[in-house]
Amino acid sequence: MTGILVALIVLTIVLVAAFLVRPTITARIEGKILAFAALCVLPALCIAMGMSFHMQRSEQTKFCISCHSMEAYGKSLYIDDAKHIPAQHFQNHRVPPDTACYSCHTDYTIFGPFKDKLAGVKRIYLQYVSTPPNPITIPGGFKNAQCLHCHLGARAFQENPVHASIMDTLTSNQMSCLTSGCHDTAHDVTNISHEKVWKPGT
Repeated sequence: MTGILVALIVLTIVLVAAFLVRPTITARIEGKILAFAALCVLPALCIAMGMSFHMQRSEQTKFCISCHSMEAYGKSLYIDDAKHIPAQHFQNHRVPPDTACYSCHTDYTIFGPFKDKLAGVKRIYLQYVSTPPNPITIPGGFKNAQCLHCHLGARAFQENPVHASIMDTLTSNQMSCLTSGCHDTAHDVTNISHEKVWKPGT
């Protein structure tokens, strides 16, 4: 996709440059059509493809942890401890490693992914123009729907007696999956320097 996008951008630049050097091209109807394509259609296509490319890129784990304030969260995915939920999901491919952040932090509603990406743009703005909040928090908190999107219906989850006894409170979000005593160890970034780290391939 990037090759096509680059080719379209180059084609647009070449055509616009041609019209600037030889404006007489637009004297005939064919020239007017070509000018319309070069000045309106091709730029709109480039913008649409560019946005699509960057929307897909923003789903990548490496994109999420490329900001300085998110580095520790990226490192926490390698903590070698079964109590650390994000690390276990990442290391055991319970979520796709390339899109691990997006898989767990997307609000799975009709406009959820778009709203989450807009919130991400705000965080990028704070990264470069202001100061990101410390600690980083999720507006509205982490919702169970983000866990249940994958786990609800899974046999191991459904048949677990603890889950079965509180299923209604979990599905209604009255009780968080991250409740103390349940799955309460998420990204423990404050203690990451003291944690044992898993190195892939060892």
